[in-house]
Amino acid sequence: MTAATDALAAAADAARLAPSVHNTQPWRWVVDGDRMELFAVPERQLTEQDPDGRLMVLSCGAALHHALVALAAAGWKASVTRDGGEPLAVIQAVGHEPADPHDMHRLQLLQVRRTDRRVVTDEPVAPEALEALAAAARRGGARLHVLNRDQVLQLAVMIEHSGEAQRHDAKMQAETAQWAGGSRPDGTGIPAVSLPAETPLTTVAERDFGVAGALAAGGGHDSAANYAILYGEGDERSDWLAAGEALGELWLVATGRGTAVLPLSSPVELDFTRVALRRMLGDVGWPYLVLRLGIADPEHAGPPHTPRLPASAVVSVLPGSGNGAV
Repeated sequence: MTAATDALAAAADAARLAPSVHNTQPWRWVVDGDRMELFAVPERQLTEQDPDGRLMVLSCGAALHHALVALAAAGWKASVTRDGGEPLAVIQAVGHEPADPHDMHRLQLLQVRRTDRRVVTDEPVAPEALEALAAAARRGGARLHVLNRDQVLQLAVMIEHSGEAQRHDAKMQAETAQWAGGSRPDGTGIPAVSLPAETPLTTVAERDFGVAGALAAGGGHDSAANYAILYGEGDERSDWLAAGEALGELWLVATGRGTAVLPLSSPVELDFTRVALRRMLGDVGWPYLVLRLGIADPEHAGPPHTPRLPASAVVSVLPGSGNGAV
């Protein structure tokens, strides 16, 4: 293999760290010489909670973001074609130069990023940090709307209703049980050690996975947390792909600033709550995710990283790759 092929394969490997809905990791990479294609994997789609595959594509967008960060950290320049079809995106390696320490640090931040469902501390997120997160979302191709207090209360009621609807949907409950709890030896899903052992005291309820967790939720109440809507102008697959890239960039910046991010996808999984979120935005955009933003307790270690599929399950290097070397 050529240096470009090696770099693309390594970037696809690093992209396994990307966040995904229920840790489904619904992506596949195909490396061919100096180019790499990103595909969605419907077999790991949440067919009940995400029947249109929007969150599947968003998850793939987060993997795309991580791959590009890894390439930059290795000193590789790349061009990207995104059209939301299949493949969802194509990365072309176009040249190499000495790696920038800043780009290397960005990859390090992604390597320590995690989803933390514990209650956040009473320390508020600084206004300049919220501005930095909004700027990160814009760089990724989306927008961030931080909710005011009245809107947070509306969101709490909305999620309560969506949770109630999902708890009475046997198919949704069965699907959630398939992806949550236990030790997750197959490398996907959310293990018990990443789920709260008791219901956290939060203004906006977290998802009830219906299984016993083993993570200490922490004391207090998340009254200092901010809630925000990640949104954009469009509702096509290409827009959801961009939303995933925006989530990846926002989370990278948040990690660097010590801000914990908890995505809440349940409000966009049901039509009635999705419409309500859109109204919160003044009908100027389409909601992709709700995010809780807060400061985690530095005195206690966060949950371990969720398991990942082996590289062999998500990365394919075509035989003879390298004939189009940079």
